[in-house]
Amino acid sequence: MNCAMAMKILLTKRTFSAMRQSLHRFAGGSEDGSRGVAAIEFAVIVPTLVLMMICTVDLGMGIYRKMQVQNAAQAGAAYAMFHGFAADSISTAVTSATSFSGIAASPAPSQSCGCASNTGVTSATCSSTCSGGSVTGTYVTVSAQGTYNTILPYPMIPNSFTLAAQSTVRIQ
Repeated sequence: MNCAMAMKILLTKRTFSAMRQSLHRFAGGSEDGSRGVAAIEFAVIVPTLVLMMICTVDLGMGIYRKMQVQNAAQAGAAYAMFHGFAADSISTAVTSATSFSGIAASPAPSQSCGCASNTGVTSATCSSTCSGGSVTGTYVTVSAQGTYNTILPYPMIPNSFTLAAQSTVRIQ
């Protein structure tokens, strides 16, 4: 065998061995290759996780605003229960019940007479007698309304929601 042929065989064996090692490292999942894959997976997943977090915060803020509207209606009813019917004062109690500045007493508080039943309050003439023999009661209905605007615009979902709550209480 001549020297050139031996050198060619040796280079071929070394090249084959180097290619085999590279292929083994790539297919075997060595640490160098997995770092790059992990970085790519991280770059693909992080925007999705951030969007999910923003949507969760947005939903939580919407639920919190709904609770504030409900609490404002209940605060107006509690005011009517302790102080009697005064529409302007009840409206002020509704608007000052929470820190949410978008709350309004809409529609305005109303006073009515009725008889209590299993299904709610049925309308009746004041000072009349109900079917069970009891005297009609005076009821105050307080409504609160607020608007919630989402953080992001979502497809097929409106960007603004009107939140409403109503509370009725017997004052006499």
